[in-house]
Amino acid sequence: MREIVRDGKENTAMMSFSHVLTEQEIEAVIFFVRRAFMSEKQKNTRYHTKANGWANHERYRLAFPFALGDIALDTAWEDLTPAQRQGKQLYLSSCVSCHDRAKVKEEGVIWQSRPISWPRNGYSHQLSEKLDAVSEASPYALHDSALDYKPQTPAEKQGQALFQANCAFCHGADGTGKNWIGQFIEPAPRNFTLTPIQKLFSKKQLENRIKNGVEGTAMPAWRYVLTDSEIDSLVSFLWHRFN
Repeated sequence: MREIVRDGKENTAMMSFSHVLTEQEIEAVIFFVRRAFMSEKQKNTRYHTKANGWANHERYRLAFPFALGDIALDTAWEDLTPAQRQGKQLYLSSCVSCHDRAKVKEEGVIWQSRPISWPRNGYSHQLSEKLDAVSEASPYALHDSALDYKPQTPAEKQGQALFQANCAFCHGADGTGKNWIGQFIEPAPRNFTLTPIQKLFSKKQLENRIKNGVEGTAMPAWRYVLTDSEIDSLVSFLWHRFN
């Protein structure tokens, strides 16, 4: 610590204080930091104090579990109590600007490509031949073909047909969500191929998400479109296909 205060730390914002503080003052700063911040964790070292403009930080108490990592931020809304839902909403609307590295169950992708919306190289609307014959193949078209899967039951077979007719528009025919439309949706549609679906939801939770939609996302409530029997078939297909 002494060397860092005196000489700074390369490739960081930590500057050298050797030209600002004497050796005695550097020792005093180190002593204070070690005692106040590290050993005793004194109250005056906290950020959320009245002196810093936080006269009543306790009013955010419901959001504390999400800021501290006691509750994963990606916990499904339906799995939270009313108070926890209020706390999550408070965290997302107020705390996240500073506490943006919340604990999550699924880290998700670190980086992903974004789609472009201008014409591809060599494109002309007057072409009579297939576009892919004169220009590079679309990376999104790869996800418009369903992966090979043979349903084991009539319910699964019906669910597979329902998925391709309805869900594939956003999730892609292969369930990755990496199709053209899926890439424009934020937050991105769930990629069913990343994690076995049985590790993420129970059948009841999956049914509920399909029926009622997912708050804060583009996932709609399918209870207005599909019957209960059709939703059951869709759950059966997802449960076995993406396990």
